[in-house]
Amino acid sequence: MKTVFLAGGIGKRMFPLMEDKFLFKFVGKTLLEHHIEMAFSNGLDDFIVIGNPENIEKIKSMLHGKRYKIQYAVQTKPNGMANALLAAKDLLVNDEIVIINPNDVFEKSAYPAILAAAKNSGADSYILGQEVNEYFPGGYLVVDEDNFMKGIVEKPGKGNEPSNLVNIVVHCHRKTKELFSYLENTKSANDDLYEASMDRMIKDGFRFKVVRYTGAWKAIKYPWHMLEITKHFLNGLNAPMIDKAAKIATNAIIEGGAIISAGARVMENAVVKGPCYIGRNSVVGNNALVREYAHIGDNSVVGFSTEIKNSYIGDNCWFHTAYVGDCVIADNCSLAAGTIVTNVRLDESDIKVNVFGKGDMSSGLDHLGVIMGENCKTGSNVTLMPGVRVGPNSVVGPGVVLREDLEPNKLVYAKQEQVVKENNVLPNSKKKEEVMRKLVKLEENRKK
Repeated sequence: MKTVFLAGGIGKRMFPLMEDKFLFKFVGKTLLEHHIEMAFSNGLDDFIVIGNPENIEKIKSMLHGKRYKIQYAVQTKPNGMANALLAAKDLLVNDEIVIINPNDVFEKSAYPAILAAAKNSGADSYILGQEVNEYFPGGYLVVDEDNFMKGIVEKPGKGNEPSNLVNIVVHCHRKTKELFSYLENTKSANDDLYEASMDRMIKDGFRFKVVRYTGAWKAIKYPWHMLEITKHFLNGLNAPMIDKAAKIATNAIIEGGAIISAGARVMENAVVKGPCYIGRNSVVGNNALVREYAHIGDNSVVGFSTEIKNSYIGDNCWFHTAYVGDCVIADNCSLAAGTIVTNVRLDESDIKVNVFGKGDMSSGLDHLGVIMGENCKTGSNVTLMPGVRVGPNSVVGPGVVLREDLEPNKLVYAKQEQVVKENNVLPNSKKKEEVMRKLVKLEENRKK
């Protein structure tokens, strides 16, 4: 049996985060690495990774030297799951296959559930499904009383759901030759050729069994979902874990489930409250506060008197006397002294984000800070309003209150009109002397 990881798509809704979703690191490993390790621990050891021309070499480099057998295929255009599988047809057509979407996060128990069903049931294919309580923009499964699929409806729109059972891409197909024949001969005007092929197979008598899954499942659709994924990983670890090669000042305070990696330093008077993660060689500076669900990448500096909470921070990021709450900040960003991220609206209502030019996309959150692409900077005393997006390679100049999204490769600065004139405001020495006498008197009374 071969396990296929679909890594060729493009996350259009993730702007300004430009990295492929499965390449984001959580607690030191990319999502793809987490998935491969989970599959391997469940007895799967023959892997196919389908990438695209832009990411395939990066994937190969990342997985080079691993203990697994891995083959690669390239999906030349992001034309959906069917196109991805057809790009790897020569590697797959003679084997039973398990298909995984590495952009989703689920528990290890999903693998034995699908594999046990495939071993003990007489169906041709097995689809993992989970009941949901609110609309999810994915595929909805229609099943009979025995959990055999009658059909699948892709992204039906809120209010048009045919069921409350959502498709999770952990699929097992036993009749692979027949599957590929349908993938090659089915037509669809939408990006749902894989789902349309399964629908045709069901109508032609192939038996698709839905395996109901009740464990944790998180799908990354929008940038703020990174915060949910961070919580998932931090809650799933046996923390606290402080590496022997980390250096912790004697008067630093470490509380809760803190994970502090090799080479990291926590300096004097700093406070780290878990669950949180401090990456390799990162520094938590003097008087800094790293709070619950902060995820700090490698080689980053949480500088003097900075506070970070419930935020995903990439590698090589620097902060100094800043407040960062409920943010997603990509690699190589720097927030200068006095930068404040505001993460709550004054009316404390739901924070909306501009996605695809629509400023009314609900995040479902009443706490959400900045979403910042890689290689960005702020000057001193910047204020970033709730839910704003800063495009990659952009700079927010000193003193700016950023209320709207900033496009990539832009510099925004505040024009300030200054007036210079003669100084007629002189210090009042008598008032200072009077205040000093009062202070001395208070001190004398205290000592009595």
